[in-house]
Amino acid sequence: MVQNQSILHLSNPSSSQSAKTYQQAGPRLQAAAAPHSSNPKPWTHHGYALLETGKKQEAIASFNKALHLAPDCGFAWHGKGLAFAKLFQYEDALECFQAALSLNPKDGQVWYNQGTALNRLQRYRDAIQSFDRAIAIKPHDHRAWFNRAKALGALKLYRSTLESLHQAIEVKPDCYYALNYQGLVLAKLRQYKRAIASFERSIEVVAQNPSAWFGKARVYALQGDINLAVRSLSHTFKLSPHLYRVIVQTDEDFQPLHQHPSFQRLLRQD
Repeated sequence: MVQNQSILHLSNPSSSQSAKTYQQAGPRLQAAAAPHSSNPKPWTHHGYALLETGKKQEAIASFNKALHLAPDCGFAWHGKGLAFAKLFQYEDALECFQAALSLNPKDGQVWYNQGTALNRLQRYRDAIQSFDRAIAIKPHDHRAWFNRAKALGALKLYRSTLESLHQAIEVKPDCYYALNYQGLVLAKLRQYKRAIASFERSIEVVAQNPSAWFGKARVYALQGDINLAVRSLSHTFKLSPHLYRVIVQTDEDFQPLHQHPSFQRLLRQD
């Protein structure tokens, strides 16, 4: 069962400033982080500026200069970890996040980002522990509840997954991707009526929502309702004409549709 394409994003503690703002501030930050400077803060902020504009390797170099001056700068360790994670070097990211947490175990954003990296490494039980720590610090972080649910779902602990998703949606009722994932989990549990309701609620929030339409198609296919399945797939293909057209031909949940004339006609349409 294909899950919503992730929202296992990493949280940047400086992301409240836009990339444009960072670009504008870049020369000033770089001047402040001059080679003779013994102050780690300009190097750290320059690292976040580079990270925000996509210059990950340069960001790591800047964080390294900050950490050379101040090995106990948790903010720099966190930034370096983010840069490694954005380079998909999750083991290196974990080392940095752990260093940051050893300096400040009450930083909920680091716990969240560590959990995200652990999810990427498929270390789901460890990820859940990290998200639990993040949630203990910031109970209303819907992203932490959602990514905790993703870890639980990967372990096929579906009842607990739904409980975590309920918390995410309670905090952010318009969290469409949590509603989509809730629908997928409910379909796994054969709670088809509730699954459809969750997908429909997601579509109410975001109309251009191929994952929700595809989820509805899946539930109808599992129930043997070919006409409604094909109708939902038609909506899916209009919004995302390539990805789901491939998936539907190999996903076993849609096997009952494959020989049906209306499904074959839909596949032939441009």
